[in-house]
Amino acid sequence: MDKLSDSDGGLLLKLARDAITASFKSRLSDLGFIIPDLRSRFNGKRGVFVTIKKDDMLRGCIGFPESVMPLWKAVAMAAVAAAFDDPRFPPLQPDEVFSLEVSVLTPPEEIKARNSEGKLKAVSVGRDGLIVRKDFYSGLLLPQVFTDYNASPEQALAMTCQKAGLPDDAWMDEGCRIFRFQAQVFSESQAAGSNLPF
Repeated sequence: MDKLSDSDGGLLLKLARDAITASFKSRLSDLGFIIPDLRSRFNGKRGVFVTIKKDDMLRGCIGFPESVMPLWKAVAMAAVAAAFDDPRFPPLQPDEVFSLEVSVLTPPEEIKARNSEGKLKAVSVGRDGLIVRKDFYSGLLLPQVFTDYNASPEQALAMTCQKAGLPDDAWMDEGCRIFRFQAQVFSESQAAGSNLPF
């Protein structure tokens, strides 16, 4: 999977913010404001999450773990959903000051370890994000969440189970499927003062 440049990251952050700004005027019914150059540059299908933060606290986060649509469209759709449709938060207001983070994901890879010890060894905190699926339950946490909490592999798996609405130790069950992925993360806070094309 091709790695994106810092310049690419700056363009994706601007795209996410432009999509939110356009949606304050009229909810995003089409993506006509996105210039053709962006559509062609980011036409490959990639998984992506857009995170909104306010005063360094989570204000919304929604995305697509699978590569189901072109990256430009996934970023715009995820940004608008994170701003207005995250059920954990009220819709974003036009006067709110916020920062954005765009995480571009690698395709999820299932961890095939047969026992708990093997599953723990397969998780690298600081590199991997996790998806846990069991029955009708599913939860995903991005790699940076585990870093923020200084989590161990066991804690990372437990946190992802909690996100799925499962018991902390559900990851040990034979019927529980665990996937790992990596993310290239671009944030407006890191971009401040750099030469990114805002």
